[in-house]
Amino acid sequence: MPVFHLASTSPARRMLLAQAGIDARAFAPEVDEDAAVADAEREGGAPLTPAQTVELLARAKAEAGAALLRERGETAGLVFGGDSVFVLDGTIYGKPHTPDEALRRWKLQRGRTGTLFSGHWLIDLATDAAAHSVAASDVSFTADMTDAEIHAYIASGEPLLVAGAFTIDSLGSAFIDSVSGDPSTVVGLSIPALRRLVRELGYEWTQLWGSTAGAADSA
Repeated sequence: MPVFHLASTSPARRMLLAQAGIDARAFAPEVDEDAAVADAEREGGAPLTPAQTVELLARAKAEAGAALLRERGETAGLVFGGDSVFVLDGTIYGKPHTPDEALRRWKLQRGRTGTLFSGHWLIDLATDAAAHSVAASDVSFTADMTDAEIHAYIASGEPLLVAGAFTIDSLGSAFIDSVSGDPSTVVGLSIPALRRLVRELGYEWTQLWGSTAGAADSA
């Protein structure tokens, strides 16, 4: 039974995995996301597409996580890195971080539809083999969300540290009319996509059910 290492401290990703039967060992990889994107765009001579952005950052997190685990003496298990961005009118939106930016985004996206891209990168520590994919789902926001509701939602703090300034698995769910595509993609990773990556690396998804992991690491 391979241990599943989650190179992320995202509660939403860990919850998704737990609901799918996987008790992931979560830890935080050290990745400068802005620098990684800037370097890739400089080398490529053009801005990254949304799919390229989430794939690049998912890979960076998985590889940084694998390197850290090997430093600790780990030689087996699967290491997953993921990243998400929201796209509206061709503009990529990550985490807003500030209330003012979250407010600007919600006034822009209210009553409209955008696309959430989620990148997946999975590494087998034992062989260093990797599998990867990008999933996308369209998200339609309610048109009758009031300014008071927007301000209350932002005051909760929830939208500040999530891609697109919204969630579908918590307070933000009341302001989303529909999702076209796999809903788990919008939460933080596509469970069906991850299942396919696990099989691509030679494991069966059901082997991960009940995998022991222990508490989240502090690193």
